[in-house]
Amino acid sequence: MAMQPHIYTIKDINKYIRMKMDSDAVLSDVWLRGEISNFTHHSSGHMYFTLKDKDSRIKCVMFSSHNARLKFVPREGTKVIARGTVSVFERDGAYQFYANMMQPDGLGSLYLAYEQLKAKLEEEGLFAASRKRTLPLFPVTVGVVTSPTGAAVRDIITTIKRRMPSAHILLAPVQVQGELAAPSIVKAITAMNEHCGCDVLIVGRGGGSLEELWAFNEEAVVRAIASSAIPVISAVGHETDFTLSDFAADVRAATPTAAAELAVPHIQELSGIVFRQQEKLTHALRRYIDGRAERLRRVQHNPIFAQPKRYFLQQAERVDYLQLALRNSLQAKLQQNQRKLSQVESKLARLHPEQRIKLLDNRLQHLQQKLNEQMLSGLKHKKMQTGALIKQLDALSPLKVMARGYSLTYTGDGQLLKKVDQAEIGDTVEVKVSDGSLVCKVEEIKDQA
Repeated sequence: MAMQPHIYTIKDINKYIRMKMDSDAVLSDVWLRGEISNFTHHSSGHMYFTLKDKDSRIKCVMFSSHNARLKFVPREGTKVIARGTVSVFERDGAYQFYANMMQPDGLGSLYLAYEQLKAKLEEEGLFAASRKRTLPLFPVTVGVVTSPTGAAVRDIITTIKRRMPSAHILLAPVQVQGELAAPSIVKAITAMNEHCGCDVLIVGRGGGSLEELWAFNEEAVVRAIASSAIPVISAVGHETDFTLSDFAADVRAATPTAAAELAVPHIQELSGIVFRQQEKLTHALRRYIDGRAERLRRVQHNPIFAQPKRYFLQQAERVDYLQLALRNSLQAKLQQNQRKLSQVESKLARLHPEQRIKLLDNRLQHLQQKLNEQMLSGLKHKKMQTGALIKQLDALSPLKVMARGYSLTYTGDGQLLKKVDQAEIGDTVEVKVSDGSLVCKVEEIKDQA
């Protein structure tokens, strides 16, 4: 009897394959070279992409705990060398590369990181010329942020003491290379700004390779220099290349010695400047005194000082003339104001309530009289019109017509008899004449022939 085969679940077989691949010496730590495509930086921080070459491709994942340490930002089409493991994603049954390290292929990762950070900070305006400040001419205290050992600090101190012995030097010792260098430099710059009252700040170190100078390309150091309230001189001893700190500082010096020379003036140069200014001041004062002396001589020979009484008499005469003109002007002004006052008083008198009431009362009486006259005239005219109408009405009265021999005939029911067909033989009619009426009986009806 044949044995029953062992049937695996999909999950079990995928897990088995993953365990086999995880135990493989090659696949558990492998380096790959390829070009990034289908790059996605997820909101979780994880990176998902594909590495490909001309013959094949493989899906890749780089978790946020690993990509946070990258010195550059991966982009679509970037050629890289990556280190990691090849394993199986059990859910999909697909194998993929889990990267834990990555660097650009053919270009140093530090240089690429430098260029990317430079572009980012430049876009923010941290390197703008408008942000640069002028160094103080005569600093009292010079702050120095550098390593306490080495040639750089000695060169700075020697140069400052030689050029300006009165200047105070305040040293903030820091690490200038290694992983702790950037935090150490940032802390020192912050402390200098908060507590020390320096007039100018020198931040730097002696020369070295790009890796040794990298602390001065760190974003935290660059931002600390840019936000410093104290003017900063960048003094990284690398004459040919610039660090990002050089771009953020107010002034860049090629060497620490050059930074010290920029920070303080030379006492001998100041002495020469003072001497030259003193000579200029002496010559200027001499010219001023000579000019004033010449003016005094001209004043002494002025006729006013030779015969001062004549000048005073002329001025006294002028005063008399001005007093007379002023008196006349005041009198004319007074008369003008008096006339204006009289006009105003007259106008006020006319506008006085009592006077205005009298004027309105007179006007009312005049209007009442005029109204009465018009009413009497109108009444008389209406009476005349009424008499004429009465006469005209009397002339048209039926009684007047009947007095001339005419009469009015009414039927028995009181209707005015106008036509013969309104009555019949035997009807009783009333005939009205001027002095009475006649009751008649119709005996015959005659039509008009």
